[in-house]
Amino acid sequence: MRHRESHRQQREPDRGREDEQEGPPELAIIGDLTDNEADLTDKLLGVAPGGECTIYFDSPGGSPYCGMSLVTLIRLRGIRATAVVTGECSSAALWPFAACERRLVTRFSVFLFHPMKWQSEEHIGIREAAEWSRHFAELEHDMDVLLCDLFGRSADLINEWSRTHRYVTGRELAQAGLAELIELGPLAGQSR
Repeated sequence: MRHRESHRQQREPDRGREDEQEGPPELAIIGDLTDNEADLTDKLLGVAPGGECTIYFDSPGGSPYCGMSLVTLIRLRGIRATAVVTGECSSAALWPFAACERRLVTRFSVFLFHPMKWQSEEHIGIREAAEWSRHFAELEHDMDVLLCDLFGRSADLINEWSRTHRYVTGRELAQAGLAELIELGPLAGQSR
């Protein structure tokens, strides 16, 4: 029995260290935004208002509404996020990426810029389709303007990439001044 007690006492401090997190919280945006919206929202709400976090991206995008929701949470709560693109960051995932204060990419990071696409599996009437079309055109314009604002860049290059359905590399994004290019090494060793 004494052996078990000392073994338990040895493990308890280890558990305590696992609960203590060093540095800002780390979140991951992986896969389709729409499929993970509730979890992503919950994770962002877990970051204290005005707090810092690191968000790792490997997402092909998803619903533009989900992308906007994540941007809204980051901005309204004053979250100072650092984005790290570990693979792909495309389509609607570009908005939460652009909302981050610091954006880190590697030469292997990939970004797909394209005009928004309308997709519906619902059977709708002509009037509803016309209204959706009007709304969608307005939404697309407003989101394009917002993306440029979030990146702190005029629309010329970003709109060109979007219009041509351009895959952009991490190196190209960094050359455009929209992100920092990092090497595949420990982040702690890479300065601003």
